[in-house]
Amino acid sequence: MRCPFCGDENTRVIDSRPADDGSSIRRRRQCDECSKRFTTYEKVEAIPLVVIKKDNNREPYDRSKIEAGVFRSCHKRPISVDQMKSLVDEVETIIFNMEEKEIKSSVIGEIVMDKLKDLDAVAYVRFASVYREFKDVNTFMDELKKILDTKK
Repeated sequence: MRCPFCGDENTRVIDSRPADDGSSIRRRRQCDECSKRFTTYEKVEAIPLVVIKKDNNREPYDRSKIEAGVFRSCHKRPISVDQMKSLVDEVETIIFNMEEKEIKSSVIGEIVMDKLKDLDAVAYVRFASVYREFKDVNTFMDELKKILDTKK
């Protein structure tokens, strides 16, 4: 590691511990040449995930898109922000545990719907109506019947 003060390459680690977020390591270093101290952070390089859209276009994975969809479907429902963030975290964990470089948006949508179904039926139907692009009331009713049948 190069010293940011004098540019010398001989530095040593004085202290090492997990950073606040738990996903990186904070290291205190000292330069052997000028004796100044500095901090570095070491983080595991994440595999970039590409989402394959319905029209076969590819775009980088963006957590905020899932968050926006979940937040929109939970609008004016008795669901806390922490519950919504937890749901998005669960979805993201499932996605990244698949260890794929590319994932279809339909797979992500199904995972989100599965999690929403357990959280709140109204939020689930809202999300499904946009995600599955309900064309008419009959399609909407079919989805509601599925929910009612599983609750029996």
